[in-house]
Amino acid sequence: MPDTQMPRVVVFGLGGTIAMTSTPSGGVVPALSAEQLVAAVPGLAEAGIDVEVIDFRRVPGASLSFNDLDELAAAIDKHLAAGADGVVVTQGTDTIEETAFFLDLAHTGPEPVVVTGAMRNPTMAGADGPANLLAAIQTAASAATRGLGAVVVFADEIHAAARARKTHSTSGHTFASTNGGPLGYLVEGQPRILNRPTSRVTVQGTPDHPVEVGLVSITLGDTGTLLRATANHFDAVVVAGFGAGHVPVGVVEILTELAATKPVVLASRTGAGSVLTHTYAFPGSESDLLARGLIPAGFHDPLKARILLHRLLATGQDHDTIRAVFTGSGNA
Repeated sequence: MPDTQMPRVVVFGLGGTIAMTSTPSGGVVPALSAEQLVAAVPGLAEAGIDVEVIDFRRVPGASLSFNDLDELAAAIDKHLAAGADGVVVTQGTDTIEETAFFLDLAHTGPEPVVVTGAMRNPTMAGADGPANLLAAIQTAASAATRGLGAVVVFADEIHAAARARKTHSTSGHTFASTNGGPLGYLVEGQPRILNRPTSRVTVQGTPDHPVEVGLVSITLGDTGTLLRATANHFDAVVVAGFGAGHVPVGVVEILTELAATKPVVLASRTGAGSVLTHTYAFPGSESDLLARGLIPAGFHDPLKARILLHRLLATGQDHDTIRAVFTGSGNA
């Protein structure tokens, strides 16, 4: 690309708090277009970036579906293939940690795919949407962020999609990477990358298999009632166990039965750290459950494990492939 040519970034607006305005009856709803969001960003016109805007959806983050994300991933591929240097997605923060990881799994090119949003809507003092959007566009336009896959940019921090988690219901610094920390920061409008993941998993294939993946969190005194009542409705299940991957002894039998018929992934409900594989040996411990056919999630938290499992099933991967992918990717 000649030095005189501005980098081109495509912004996809999906809605969320960043695009919300007040209603006559009170409260806020997604109403602003992606064009309106971009037009309200101070300093963007002077940033030297060619920005194309697509008003893709106007929904709360909680209402996004896998169909929406499949269509979004296809649209992103189309625009990158046409020469865009990077992509920004604006959406509700409720599901950013899941949608960003979904896009990361689907994205095989070097171009940055950046997901951002806001915690304070445009009607509030100190709305953070414009600053987050400017930082996201600057990150997507930078050669320094190529090869990172999808990232979450929020409060001038750059997080790998596979690590990012929403950790607070209202704070503007809600996103954190509990395993490994941020990849870098925005400094004077430029992304500064301080560390890079050693590996990254992508899932090839067309998502043409409609699937349902359940997520069940194990709790004190759990007897497996919820698992027994719901498991048959799912094609696969993620179990969020205690600590390093433990469950009460009363849940072992139902998990053994499920693992014999469908993929069951064992994650940790703590949200940080890896599931272990061979430290504890009591009934319901991680080594006991893995010997019964459960699949270890590694460093993937339960939400990320569910997204990866869903994507693998939706693209027609078999049980052995699913196990191999989790075993190879869960430590990234």
